[in-house]
Amino acid sequence: MITQEEQQEIIDHFGNGPNDTGTPEVQIAIFTKRIENLTEHLKDHPNDNSTRHGLLKLVGKRRRLLNYLQENEIERYRSVIDELNLRK
Repeated sequence: MITQEEQQEIIDHFGNGPNDTGTPEVQIAIFTKRIENLTEHLKDHPNDNSTRHGLLKLVGKRRRLLNYLQENEIERYRSVIDELNLRK
């Protein structure tokens, strides 16, 4: 889980305003933070299959949003990839 403060920092950094949670950049950044947390959890608990299932669902959601950005706004896609250090 990410805290409210962490989520607000992400929104402030990637969003257009303090309540901007709907843009793909913000959603991708939040998903990335959650994926990092779940990955750390799975390193300690390798047999937690329900968490692994949730992690795979989050990765799929992030991938679909990245594909959307890549098809429609290639410059925004490149900036998100660079800022979050994601590999294609």
